[in-house]
Amino acid sequence: MTKEENEARLKKLKGIVSALPEKPGSYQYYDAEGTIIYVGKAKNLKSRVSSYFLKEVDRYKTKVLVSKIWDISYTVVNTEEDALLLENSLIKKYNPRYNVLLKDGKTYPSICITNEPFPRIFKTRTINKKWGTYYGPYSHIGSMYAILELIKKLYRPRTCRQPITPEGIGQKRYQVCLEYHIKNCGAPCIGKQSMEDYQKNIAQAREILKGNTRQLLRDLRAEMTALAEALRFEEAEEVKRRYLLLEQFTAKSEVVSHTINNVDVFSITNDERIAFINYIHVSNGSINQSFTFEYKKKLDETDEELLSLGIIEMRERFKSNAREIILPHEMELPLEGVTVTVPQRGDKKTLLDLSIMNGKQYKFDRLKQSEKLNPEQKAVRLMKEIQEALHLPKMPYQIECFDNSNISGTDAVAACVVFKRMKPSKQDYRKYNIKTVTGPDDYASMHEVVSRRYRRLLDEQQPLPDLIIADGGRGQMEVIRQVIQDELGLDIPIAGLAKDDRHRTNELLYGFPPRVIGMKTDSELFRLLTHIQDEVHRFAITFHRDKRSKHQLHSELDDIRGIGPKTKELLLKQFKSVKRMKAADIQSLTDAIGGSKAQLLFRYFHPSDQEEAQ
Repeated sequence: MTKEENEARLKKLKGIVSALPEKPGSYQYYDAEGTIIYVGKAKNLKSRVSSYFLKEVDRYKTKVLVSKIWDISYTVVNTEEDALLLENSLIKKYNPRYNVLLKDGKTYPSICITNEPFPRIFKTRTINKKWGTYYGPYSHIGSMYAILELIKKLYRPRTCRQPITPEGIGQKRYQVCLEYHIKNCGAPCIGKQSMEDYQKNIAQAREILKGNTRQLLRDLRAEMTALAEALRFEEAEEVKRRYLLLEQFTAKSEVVSHTINNVDVFSITNDERIAFINYIHVSNGSINQSFTFEYKKKLDETDEELLSLGIIEMRERFKSNAREIILPHEMELPLEGVTVTVPQRGDKKTLLDLSIMNGKQYKFDRLKQSEKLNPEQKAVRLMKEIQEALHLPKMPYQIECFDNSNISGTDAVAACVVFKRMKPSKQDYRKYNIKTVTGPDDYASMHEVVSRRYRRLLDEQQPLPDLIIADGGRGQMEVIRQVIQDELGLDIPIAGLAKDDRHRTNELLYGFPPRVIGMKTDSELFRLLTHIQDEVHRFAITFHRDKRSKHQLHSELDDIRGIGPKTKELLLKQFKSVKRMKAADIQSLTDAIGGSKAQLLFRYFHPSDQEEAQ
């Protein structure tokens, strides 16, 4: 590989990394042949994957791995634990060349249930399947201890290491230990707890470790009811205790669900030119495949047509023989013996939501990546979104917004901010001192400012805005309309941003009479509009504060010709106030600021004394 090829490869990879989401998930590295060579997990995908491409990386293995990477893919999940479980499934499936940490199961601890007549349950980092059955590994040690603590409270399994057998119990070889006396063990070693009852408890503990808590809860509830009906209340109370403990603990992961096996999940996310189809396959209770593919539209294909093509292609590519396919909506598939499920709730709905989330995230990342390469693309997209939302005749290249600021009508000012191509054009910002309005009248102030603004633009033959936004509701919009349409005869679209009772912007208004434009308040477009509103508010408030500060700092000394800032500072330092300066004699003033300036100041404060002297 030449130096130029390597630089091009790294540039491509860094472009992918820059668009990664800051969410937990699993990432996969591919070599030049498209083979997965490394699978990892991350609490923050962007931060973790970025660390591989830092210049200061000095680990030999990392350098070798990075030199082999030609492509990167990833899967988003909701928690770090889910990321580990997904990573584990993918490592077992693909056996990547550079993955060594999880293949032997020693990186994270697991929970072992031994193969004994009276099994023990404990944590271990050593995996030897001759000893027993292993569950895990667990990335979050606290979660593992929480499960062990739950099993201990529910079933009180033995903790001693002596090899207990039914023959030994019959021959009375064993003695009880402290755990029995403090009620942490049922003492099966001396026959206090039967082997049948102990094995039943272990079987239920296995179901908890598998994640099958819902069925176990149903079984416990049925057992509790049966015991109560048989008037065996003490036993029913013990089952109730277990039921409540398990109910409080129950928390399931969408990455591992042993109630679901050999199922395909598909979802589709669209934009104008490309459809993104996400595919998830669940086998033996865990996700072992998750990919998002792009389909470029040639015609106006429907979602059903695109999804049908994607399902056939992906099932063939990944050799899937799943007899159940989970989809976001009903559709007919040309597949024999396959059931289509459109879940509304439960584990399958959780898997569908995960697929939709990955599709949307992939689309967002691709869009963000392309907009980084071409910043103008984002501006054009947002202008087009505004045009479509308001049904404007053309894209709003220039947007202007107005705001007033005053305190009880004093120091009244207004401001106008200008955005061009969705970016602030600060050289076009304008400040206005209100001249014709007395008192706190926002509508009259808005009328004056808008009239002054656009009359001047017309006189100077400057370009007019494509959209005007009022920092307020219907009242402000009507005032602007009166100036623009009735007085100036202009045809400029006018929108308004209305606030709720808590003074938070929650609605976009447009038209006359104004109507609410349906738009999510957490959308990128709405955030941009509120940013324009915040910017004009900031600009107006800053101007008002500056004007008010100058007004408040004005002193009587400023009106005396010949008394400058330095002299004023000396006087205030010596006399503290204007009142004391007035009471001072000519000699005290002379000592402070000199003879000539003292004469100026004394004549100003005592004009009658000067007249009498003449």
